[in-house]
Amino acid sequence: MRFGVNYTPRVGWFHSWLDLDLDDVRRDFEQIAGLGLDHVRIFPLWDLIQPNRGLIRPAGLAAVADMVDAAGEAGLDVNVDALQGHLSSFDFLPAWLTTWHERNMFTDPEALAGQESYVRALGEVLRGKPNLLGLTLGNEVNQFAARPHPRPHEIDAPQAQAWLERLLGAAREVTDGIVTHAAYDATWYDERQPFVPQHAAELGDETVVHSWVFNGAAQRHGGLGTGSVRHAEYLVQLAAAWHTDAQRPVWLQEVGVPTTVVDPDDAVSFLEQTVRNAADVPGLSGITWWCSHDVSRSMLDFPPVEYDLGLIDEHGRVKPTGHTFAELARELRDAPAPAPSATGLVLDDSAPYRASCAPGGSFFDAWMHAADRDGRGPQVVLQSRVDDSVLLDERGVARIERPAGGPDASTETVGDDSALLGGAAATLST
Repeated sequence: MRFGVNYTPRVGWFHSWLDLDLDDVRRDFEQIAGLGLDHVRIFPLWDLIQPNRGLIRPAGLAAVADMVDAAGEAGLDVNVDALQGHLSSFDFLPAWLTTWHERNMFTDPEALAGQESYVRALGEVLRGKPNLLGLTLGNEVNQFAARPHPRPHEIDAPQAQAWLERLLGAAREVTDGIVTHAAYDATWYDERQPFVPQHAAELGDETVVHSWVFNGAAQRHGGLGTGSVRHAEYLVQLAAAWHTDAQRPVWLQEVGVPTTVVDPDDAVSFLEQTVRNAADVPGLSGITWWCSHDVSRSMLDFPPVEYDLGLIDEHGRVKPTGHTFAELARELRDAPAPAPSATGLVLDDSAPYRASCAPGGSFFDAWMHAADRDGRGPQVVLQSRVDDSVLLDERGVARIERPAGGPDASTETVGDDSALLGGAAATLST
């Protein structure tokens, strides 16, 4: 299992791409490697590297390659995000997609051609790097496709799939390592979202999940409640429900301690419980913590949650969470693979189901009830696949349970549909 961090440069945040100082980067990477972590995920700003649809700056591409090389010097592998249009509540779409040139980034033929050329150029400059872990299309690009984004590039599910297939295909042709795409949790929780679970579970080389408990989980369950410290574990299990290949890995690519909803004094406990619970799910390929370094307080206009997410503070001091994550990485990296939970909790996917899966929804509550009862979370089995005995056997599901209140509720039931409150996915993720 991989253990790493999403790299947030200590000096200048991601604006440091404007005048990249590799000495600063090397110092940051040496600290990260010193914690015993094995990889970083980096975020070149798309609008700086491709400021015009016809201009992909060679110096910008070279800066990305230099950062990958600097990570290699420290013994770190690197995953590179490409279409970096969104980070920590700020959008970085290039000007050729906005205002007077506004066009749908997912469907406009010229916009698609521009994105494809950028992905190919980035893959080419990284080809052959021995420490390249892979390429992700971008950070939570699905947030541009629907509300609550204030100016969504609206599409439907087939259009989302076509966009993914085209750009993932382009990336795979030029990229060494794994090719993935990343979505925030509206994919799993919000019916408005055109990027759907099947896209996450069937396209790309691994299924990627981002776990943030400011989505209603911590507000409802408390910072150290079951619904919070098992949220990442739950998302990993929920994602795996859509796999047709029982061996397909899930990557917990973002997870962090938002101290706006988790008491700062509980941050270490939240981290330890979250990591241990998630690591107990078979098929988890890695945990990439958000994030490496705190955002400096000199940087203005960030939401409060963003300033305290680092494992290392803005002055370069390792925080208690950093020491704890390092200890867990050393302990769990080579631990024996966990056995799968023998229980499969059935999710009715025959009708709109995503609000039920969100914090406050009936399926979410049923899963958490079962986790409390059994000490670990059950697997999730789609109603449409409940008779696929071969797949269930490959997954190690020996016993099927149905949430209470459903039409075929079993005698061994969990949850309570009377508590159905709907989804809570209206807050943009990091």
